[in-house]
Amino acid sequence: MNPEPDPEAVPPSAFTPGGRHRHRKPKQLGAGARRALVLAMAVPVASAVLAGPSAFAANANTTATAPDAAPGADDDLDPADQAIAANLNTRVNDARLGNNVSGVVLDAESDATVWDHNGATALMPASNTKLATATAALTVLGPDHRFKTKVVYGDGTLTLVGGGDRTLTAADLADMAKDAVAGLKAAGLTTVKVAVDDSLFSDSTLANGWKPDYFPGDVAPVRALVVDGHAVNDTSIDAGQVFAEQLADAGVTVDGDVTRRTADITDVPVARHRSAPLSDIVHHMIKVSDNNTAETLLRMTALGAGQPATFEGGTAVVRDVLSRRYGVSLENFQIYDGSGLSRANRIPARTLAEILDLLTEKRYEHLLSSIRDGLPVAGETGSTLGPEWGRFDDENSKCAVGKVYAKTGTLTGAIALSGLTVGKDGRWKVFSFVENDSTASNSAIKDAMDGLAATVNGCWA
Repeated sequence: MNPEPDPEAVPPSAFTPGGRHRHRKPKQLGAGARRALVLAMAVPVASAVLAGPSAFAANANTTATAPDAAPGADDDLDPADQAIAANLNTRVNDARLGNNVSGVVLDAESDATVWDHNGATALMPASNTKLATATAALTVLGPDHRFKTKVVYGDGTLTLVGGGDRTLTAADLADMAKDAVAGLKAAGLTTVKVAVDDSLFSDSTLANGWKPDYFPGDVAPVRALVVDGHAVNDTSIDAGQVFAEQLADAGVTVDGDVTRRTADITDVPVARHRSAPLSDIVHHMIKVSDNNTAETLLRMTALGAGQPATFEGGTAVVRDVLSRRYGVSLENFQIYDGSGLSRANRIPARTLAEILDLLTEKRYEHLLSSIRDGLPVAGETGSTLGPEWGRFDDENSKCAVGKVYAKTGTLTGAIALSGLTVGKDGRWKVFSFVENDSTASNSAIKDAMDGLAATVNGCWA
């Protein structure tokens, strides 16, 4: 179903990498200072409580300090970071990775650049794009946001109105059907027409960089109404048909086929369903790399920011959130969808690392923790870094099992791995590795990528 082999979701990991209130220092790189300046001046896209104890304190060395460093300034790094940089300089030349590799490692506390290899080079990031999508969705809508699906009655028709909930199930529809039937019978009605209203989103189209054969297996046409994640070309009519069957099972006669109809303001609400909080949905999306959820969230984020529910509207909001809200560098940054399926997307490793670096900051704990907690864990069965996918299982990387938390990304000609791990110095490191165009097999490339992450952890010395 997905060019990236993503398994079903697993229970939230025991990811409590702990942190402290971080004191940014001026440094030659200037990334932290620029970010702080932008944060001080920018108008927030959406209000949120940016407080609460960070989960990044538990494993950090609270007495360690690391000198600031400019890219490539190895002499300014502490011995542990110098070892990471030296080993990465050797291992990035692994023939399995090919010649088109971008990589960055940051020290999460000081924001010093530990290692930079073509970090500003924009490559196809595959599903690492979802890190940007999730950050924007949580920022604009808030982690407690819930999506609403409703049923209204008017002109002899029950209309199922989509609200952008990709998690809607047949059981949820059955509950709404039960409420609707109770209302119909109370009004003495036994026959009704059924329609769907998915006008919340513009007509579904292919994104720039999507292959025509992506529909509906790799990603379904993006609509505001779907049930049980059905991979069909018209998820709205499909959901309406499921709803109609449930009405019939409850003793109401459904007159004719399910049609499309825009609900009228005079229609009477008869049932509704609210999704789980957005934080839960994002957690699941990151854990299993769900393309359909990502594309739906892109549109709901656009609407939340007052933009059209289109690829263009959504990606414009993502750019605005990253740059104006968080001060993330968008140099050479290009995205055309929310899932990373677009082969036209280009994101530098530096940008991906800066997005992940936000997850280590106490002030964003409440807002962005579901991304952090959703990152697959090295060697975790049921995640995209699980042994069933051959991850972290060779002699060089198996030492990092349970110690690396990272978002995977896989398309033909593109492999990415970006995440967090604790280095030998007890400090959290942020890393991003992206390769394009290697001629090695995907399994060989992933083994090499896992080795890079194990190097950052310091277990493969």
